Amino acid sequence: MRNRHDITAGFVPLLDSALLVVAKEKGFAEAQEVALTLVRERSWATIRDRLAVGHFEVAHILAPMPIACNFGLMAPAPRMIVPMALGLGGNAVTVSGALWREMADDGAADALDARSSGAALKKVISQRAGDRLRFGIVHPYSGHNYELRYWLSGSGIDPDREIEIVTLPPQDMGDALRSGLIDGYCAGEPWNTFGVLKRGAHLATVKAAIWKSSPEKVLGVNSRWGDSHPDALVALLRALYNASLWCADPANHEELALLLSGPAYINSPAEWLRPSVTGVLKVGRTATQTVSDFFVPHAKAATFPWKSHALWFYTQMVRWGHVDHTAAHQNVAGNTYRPDIYRNALKALGVAMPAASSKVEGALRVETPVGSSGTMTLGPDGFFDGNLFDPDCVDAYIAAQKQA
Repeated sequence: MRNRHDITAGFVPLLDSALLVVAKEKGFAEAQEVALTLVRERSWATIRDRLAVGHFEVAHILAPMPIACNFGLMAPAPRMIVPMALGLGGNAVTVSGALWREMADDGAADALDARSSGAALKKVISQRAGDRLRFGIVHPYSGHNYELRYWLSGSGIDPDREIEIVTLPPQDMGDALRSGLIDGYCAGEPWNTFGVLKRGAHLATVKAAIWKSSPEKVLGVNSRWGDSHPDALVALLRALYNASLWCADPANHEELALLLSGPAYINSPAEWLRPSVTGVLKVGRTATQTVSDFFVPHAKAATFPWKSHALWFYTQMVRWGHVDHTAAHQNVAGNTYRPDIYRNALKALGVAMPAASSKVEGALRVETPVGSSGTMTLGPDGFFDGNLFDPDCVDAYIAAQKQA
């Protein structure tokens, strides 16, 4: 008989907590002898703090945040590892109705195209004569911050000089937009849909358009616990992988929306979650767009912790002055993500896994079958500006960003 594993996981009420919720509620954790307790928190700082003091063994966490913890950029902070991603995509850039009307006058359309929306925003900013727009993000060390900045800078907008970026909890974004405290925000679902449905907002673009097939939240593990409880971690990863299969099945999408909407989890109407679960997004008051890869819980190696993802986030930390570029820092970032643990946990399940631990981000322009331990299709994984990130050429990539 297998040993029972007691694991407490923290989460913030967002769409991409789905794998943890489903693992618990649909019995995948129990099938692996995992007694999984989920604890909802309002902020990412609290998630970090409770991981540090041992209240949580693992957590649903922002993809760059474990790297920042390992750099010592926050305190208190545990040493962390990332043995699994919790899906690809899942967030958007949302703007106020008033700002969208200005952008539409300058060529923005409802297609969620990152390039044309960025060009329109640049024109709006150039016409404001020093009146800076303000955008909200959920945390400085978040994919939201780095992807928003990448989109802005790739659109010719200096995110440090031409706009102001402020930090707010995701559930406060819509109300801050309506009150005029901010003009736009980058956040996870359902808070973009909430902004559109209830606060007169408009989607400008989505994460899947800025950087296709990119991670948003990951499983952050206190490495001290992970090192001392390897069997429990393996069991949890297997439960989450099976949950990802369930989440990916369209036949389960309605149940998933209802499950996540419950009072113990996101505690919001299911109508706020159906768009992101199905990919049929409410873009504005009357416009709808289908984005098939808006949130990907399983396909395209969505749960694999690519070292190239970790290293891209590291390059952005360097670019925006959060950390100096050194060989030691690069090594810390790359080793935070642990595909070796992922492979070890899932090999007995016979699942398809990438043969490599890194890839050139942006190299796959279309869906591409790749060599792996089974049948697997990756991509497209491109950046909206057409650039590539080669994890073997980090120095050159950082140098090129300084010149941009």
